[in-house]
Amino acid sequence: MFILVSLTYFAYMIGFERQILDNGLRVIVHRDEGTPMVTTNILYDAGSRDEEPDSTGFAHLFEHLMFEGTQNIPLFDVPVMMAGGENNAFTNNDLTNYYITLPATNLETALWLESDRMRGLDLAEERLANQKSVVTEEFRQRYLNQPYGDLLLLLRPLAYRVHPYRWPAIGMDISHIEKADSISAKKFYDRFYTPSNAVLSVAGNVDPDRVFSLAEKWFGDIPSGVKTERKLPVEPEQAERRELTVHRPVHAPHLLMAFHMGSRESRDFYILDLLTDILAGCDSARFPAILVRKKELFSEADIYLSGEADPGLVIFSGRIRDGIDVRKAEEAVRSELDRLASERVIAAELDKARNRYESHRLMQYISVSNKAFSLAYHEVLGDADGINREHEQYMSVTAEEIASAAGLTFRPGNSSVIHYLPEKI
Repeated sequence: MFILVSLTYFAYMIGFERQILDNGLRVIVHRDEGTPMVTTNILYDAGSRDEEPDSTGFAHLFEHLMFEGTQNIPLFDVPVMMAGGENNAFTNNDLTNYYITLPATNLETALWLESDRMRGLDLAEERLANQKSVVTEEFRQRYLNQPYGDLLLLLRPLAYRVHPYRWPAIGMDISHIEKADSISAKKFYDRFYTPSNAVLSVAGNVDPDRVFSLAEKWFGDIPSGVKTERKLPVEPEQAERRELTVHRPVHAPHLLMAFHMGSRESRDFYILDLLTDILAGCDSARFPAILVRKKELFSEADIYLSGEADPGLVIFSGRIRDGIDVRKAEEAVRSELDRLASERVIAAELDKARNRYESHRLMQYISVSNKAFSLAYHEVLGDADGINREHEQYMSVTAEEIASAAGLTFRPGNSSVIHYLPEKI
């Protein structure tokens, strides 16, 4: 017997305090007395969308350069390890994020380290050359020399014509990183790595007043920099289907389909996030059940949101079984997408998707590092308290909204499709 267990929905509120330093640095503190640890998260409002079309990959390059050290601290990782901590970073189309997790008693060490590399990163040609070599090798290994690795390199310029989302965070072309020099690197650093373009979020067993005091001590005298207004070209509405067929040395064909959607802060995001969960959020979801097991057209089938701040993409990705024609496989996917618009999802499916969201959210925020990043991210989106408001956005999605969004989003004219096929022998 199948029994659907519904969670009792409640808003798990994440409390925080916020101050803004005179130089524009936004400081957010969440106190969690249930852990001996603290995470300092510093988010720079600079991603690949802020790059010039002939100089892409710089945001990701700086993710690496920020660990090269300064004249004061030539080896960034050493004091982190000595303080019992760990650190990492990531870059995407919208932002670059750095975090350090360590015992709360060593909070000041993390703030010292982050302030030092904000005020004076060493961009000597030798250090730049080291990281250019690392990044270009990563480009080759992940995107050029790996089966199916260039799918996103092909998809983005197909789906976007004017917006800088038309290249991935790694960059548009490996030559852009190869030609980077200390002058162009310093220009990028001076423009984006400033207090007025950053959010410092601290989560853990800390006293907020002490955090604000230490933030002023270590960051307060750093010049604010010029916060430039982001003026990105608006991607025009897509009216006709776009298709690209390529042949590569792979063992099985792959189908990639992308559909334009709203921004991260739009109602569209929450509706489509639950919609994609209904389609592929678990092994019993529609795509694994129908496309993989029942019809045996795909060996794997997934659909997800790209999740950017500006209007993004809903992306279907599926590995096609041997002997199945790619157009037959695409037709089956479209049939399932069309069914969402013509037939309301049943209450059990929608409740199951809500349950998974609720469970994921509760598990995610056990970690202080996740809370630190999410607070900083929502602050960059517009308001850190968005972390508490999005729960109601998900819980209020209706079956009617899902049907309407499916009909508008999955129109053939709104699609960009890649048939990625094995090379002909």
